[in-house]
Amino acid sequence: MIVTITNFIGDLQTHIAQAVSTLYSSNFPAEKISISSTRKEFEGEYTIVVFPFSKMARKKPEAIGEDLGQYLVEHCDFVADYNVIKGFLNLSLTSDSWKAFLNAASQDENYGKQAKSGKKVMVEYSSPNTNKPLHLGHIRNILLGWSAAQLFEAVGYDVVKTQIVNDRGIAVCKSMLAWERFSDGETPESSGMKSDHFVGKYYVLFEQKFRAEYKEWQQTEVADELLKKWKKDEKAVKKTEKKIEEDKAKDAKEDKLKPESAYTLEAYFFADYKNNYFNEYSKLGKTAREMLLAWEAGDTDIRALWAKMNGWVYAGFEETYKKLGVYFDKNYYESDTWVLGKEAVEKGLAEGIFYQKEDNSTWIDLTDAKLDHKIVLRGDGTSVYLTQDIGTAQLRNSDFAVDSMIYVVGDEQNYHFKVLFEVLKRLGEPYADNLYHLSYGMVDLPTGKMKSREGTVVDADDLVAEVIEEAGNNVLERGGLEEISDEEREDIIRKIGLAALKFFIIKVQPQKRMVFNPKESVDMQGQTGPYIQNAYVRIQSILRRVDHQIGDSDAYTDLQTIEKELLSRLYAYPSMLQSAADNIDPSEVANYLYELAKTFHKFYHDHPILRAESEEAKQFRLQLSQLIAKVLQDGMALLGIEMPERM
Repeated sequence: MIVTITNFIGDLQTHIAQAVSTLYSSNFPAEKISISSTRKEFEGEYTIVVFPFSKMARKKPEAIGEDLGQYLVEHCDFVADYNVIKGFLNLSLTSDSWKAFLNAASQDENYGKQAKSGKKVMVEYSSPNTNKPLHLGHIRNILLGWSAAQLFEAVGYDVVKTQIVNDRGIAVCKSMLAWERFSDGETPESSGMKSDHFVGKYYVLFEQKFRAEYKEWQQTEVADELLKKWKKDEKAVKKTEKKIEEDKAKDAKEDKLKPESAYTLEAYFFADYKNNYFNEYSKLGKTAREMLLAWEAGDTDIRALWAKMNGWVYAGFEETYKKLGVYFDKNYYESDTWVLGKEAVEKGLAEGIFYQKEDNSTWIDLTDAKLDHKIVLRGDGTSVYLTQDIGTAQLRNSDFAVDSMIYVVGDEQNYHFKVLFEVLKRLGEPYADNLYHLSYGMVDLPTGKMKSREGTVVDADDLVAEVIEEAGNNVLERGGLEEISDEEREDIIRKIGLAALKFFIIKVQPQKRMVFNPKESVDMQGQTGPYIQNAYVRIQSILRRVDHQIGDSDAYTDLQTIEKELLSRLYAYPSMLQSAADNIDPSEVANYLYELAKTFHKFYHDHPILRAESEEAKQFRLQLSQLIAKVLQDGMALLGIEMPERM
């Protein structure tokens, strides 16, 4: 059913442009007229900034506001009244116009969403490594990616959801080597562990064994000679001494002082030398590198071990994705794509896009784009990550012919994506001008940063379990679900817990670093998912008590200020979705839903619905509440959040 909804903003812009032309004999582009929601402390629903008209009107802003206000009341049939505060014209719309909007929006099953545009976008998210389970950082990545994909679908795009699984490399070989050496044949089944956690345990074990090996090596003559040689470098020593003092002061301020032995030149030298040791002296490192070379050479036994352990990880990932309610239309694997891009580089080399150095390595000069020189092929012809990403982008375009690609990756990769996008432009890729890196800040816990290799990362499964447990504790404290079955109660608790987790993470603007606090996330009174769910549940409780179809509210004329505020917020829903999609920022949706729920809670507290002052008011408020519930449910669904019917 096609429903026509008055375009208040567009019509106001047109009327104001006409007013300026009539009153001041000047032209002003309608689309450049600024209209925003009126601040709560002032009367009205929409505010026009009149300062831009001062020069053509040759009047003070207050006088211009009066001119425009009078004109709009006389010529715009949905403007009821106005007031002028300095250079701002505040407009109140007629009750009839708001009721017409409510009727139209209530009849529109897809209110807020747009018809298909014919455009296609690919969103890449999650993209995990197969040496460890998904963790809290992955959860932010997954939730941002999923929500961005849902947003694009809402505004008319065809969306392809994808991930690149980093299933090869030295980190994966570390897990493989640790299992081969130290597992004694243990499996996920025999250990009773979730399969990706099981593999992650051996990644951590490798690090523990490596650290022990490294600590022992530090007592050798070779290590002592390297340390003595380094200490002769006065510049390096002074720089390290300064770093030690800075770290010590910071740790003291945060009440995290370590033993004095941790603030010595020796401790800092060996901390910095760790990677060199791994590549030059470590027996474990040598074996892991040999394992990687054997994999690349197609060694049958190594490939079999790799396939078995990756299979364990994939099974674990799928369980986690299912818990989070997400999926992918297409998976790409680094083991398939790591050699891709070489052909593109060779072609670009022939065209002068790339150049070679004496060691036969291939590079690109991006200094004119305020970047640097980047290697795209090593001297032995092997790929680097950039080469792989070039080939993967080309493969994806070949598979799906998308108009644009969104990469959801942490902000530590900002530079990498600037380089990748610039290289793809120079290669003449048709989609190169429509690539976007949805960069997001890291997630910390109240206890601080997480470290994968040290086993201090919070696994995604454990975090999901924790927030569901917190939600369950809250439900038990509040009561009210005693009469339903255990199965129903568990489902409600699951929905509340996942809403707490997802909303708490999504509500933060992606580029900001954030701290996730499980206890705060389930607060029924804060800016949380359960708080919004509670608004929806309240409305469902009211609607269940109505034993007839909601009737006509046309006779209700005395709309309250907060009712107009709710209608104004509902009216803004489609434009908010478009803005969130344009900015690729799901936090706009989260914060919109919170403000809508908060306004409804206040309305519910101050104005009776079923016991309204008249039958007309009752019917109007029921219809209003019904639309609020629909928008809350639809908006939360875009964030991957389900609404319970009871709480």
